[in-house]
Amino acid sequence: MATRAQPGPLSQAGSAGVAALATVGVASGPGPGRPGPLQDETLGVASVPSQWRAVQGIRWETKSCQTASIATASASAQARNHVDAQVQTEAPVPVSVQPPSQYDIPRLAAFLRRVEAMVIRELNKNWQSHAFDGFEVNWTEQQQMVSCLYTLGYPPAQAQGLHVTSISWNSTGSVVACAYGRLDHGDWSTLKSFVCAWNLDRRDLRPQQPSAVVEVPSAVLCLAFHPTQPSHVAGLYSGEVLVWDLSRLEDPLLWRTGLTDDTHTDPVSQVVWLPEPGHSHRFQVLSVATDGKVLLWQGIGVGQLQLTEGFALVMQQLPRSTKLKKHPRGETEVGATAVAFSSFDPRLFILGTEGGFPLKCSLAAGEAALTRMPSSVPLRAPAQFTFSPHGGPIYSVSCSPFHRNLFLSAGTDGHVHLYSMLQAPPLTSLQLSLKYLFAVRWSPVRPLVFAAASGKGDVQLFDLQKSSQKPTVLIKQTQDESPVYCLEFNSQQTQLLAAGDAQGTVKVWQLSTEFTEQGPREAEDLDCLAAEVAA
Repeated sequence: MATRAQPGPLSQAGSAGVAALATVGVASGPGPGRPGPLQDETLGVASVPSQWRAVQGIRWETKSCQTASIATASASAQARNHVDAQVQTEAPVPVSVQPPSQYDIPRLAAFLRRVEAMVIRELNKNWQSHAFDGFEVNWTEQQQMVSCLYTLGYPPAQAQGLHVTSISWNSTGSVVACAYGRLDHGDWSTLKSFVCAWNLDRRDLRPQQPSAVVEVPSAVLCLAFHPTQPSHVAGLYSGEVLVWDLSRLEDPLLWRTGLTDDTHTDPVSQVVWLPEPGHSHRFQVLSVATDGKVLLWQGIGVGQLQLTEGFALVMQQLPRSTKLKKHPRGETEVGATAVAFSSFDPRLFILGTEGGFPLKCSLAAGEAALTRMPSSVPLRAPAQFTFSPHGGPIYSVSCSPFHRNLFLSAGTDGHVHLYSMLQAPPLTSLQLSLKYLFAVRWSPVRPLVFAAASGKGDVQLFDLQKSSQKPTVLIKQTQDESPVYCLEFNSQQTQLLAAGDAQGTVKVWQLSTEFTEQGPREAEDLDCLAAEVAA
């Protein structure tokens, strides 16, 4: 106890501990519920005698340090917020408006007479100005990125490992259809398949549940919607041509060619709707295949497609515009792999071939084809001009919607060629992939923009106004780099691009504004490009 009563260093060292005890809330002096004399108190694990605190002369006023930390400043900050709220609730000051009777009408009329000649002169200058040629007012919201709007698929087809082999938009731009099949291997003639369609305008759209499904007993390699009938779609399998009405859920089949001598003997690579001559509202179906035949079909009666015209590609009859391999003897059919019609001449079309060379052809050709292939109509030789070849088969061709002489081709060599119909060599050759290119399409709204689908799982968007060698945007369609087999721009809703891949998926991409709005002098730049080729 003597040690505890000693003043000096002990009292100085203990002052901090006493202050800490004071903040715990020990009361000073007797009071209700408190013992009279000071007693030892235990805090934590230390026992401190209360008598010692009295000896050291510590006053309990140190308890005031507990209230010294009360933050009155935060209360004043809340008061400032209250003042801000008060400002927001202040009543607006009414704006006084002069009645019309108080305006000085004579002075206003005199002012308008003075400036009339000047205003008319400036308006005439603006009217004659070419500063804003090519610009249009656009009130739509600017889209700055390319984004995926929908990922569509049909689980039964994907479970079979089927690929999306073809895509088509209907005439309204609201429905996208796809064909399921196989492009790499397998018995395409006996594989059960599907044609599926999704209406993107439906509020109850289910990406994995198509609004229409047609079961087909064989793989479908291509399809195309009717130009004016939103629900009519043509597809092909086993060399046969069929037309369905997707609005008829029970029995959608409208017409079919049947298996006759006129039917293709090889897989059909593409189908196109063409207006009948002299009947702009009636359409025929044109089909091309690797058997070398190009056939025109017309619906007659109930359920029947009849052959009206036919063409055959024979190596011996191809124009020798470029260096081609010659077959040693006998007739040799040239397999057609893709077709595209000119936007300026309804009789003119480009064919892609298995040999890698594009052909300029015409429906008006009159020369008989030198072939023994059976047909109910005379077969003619359509080829007029042969272009320099790719390094392998061509998978896709596309004619420019903005220039009558320009078209694109893509093939197994991974290159896109830009051709002019006026000369055999291409204007330019772009190597976009080390693997196959399966599709290429011109933009319907941008003269210098096109898209290509590659075997590495991407979709490449090119803007020739920005670069002639590298893509402006590269869209990753598949994460495992499985091929993208087909793509189509939407000509009605021009911000949409659909692409189908080997995973059985259709992705609908929303394009950024730079790919949907034509720039100034863009059409003129395309004309200059074509003129350089001709020169």
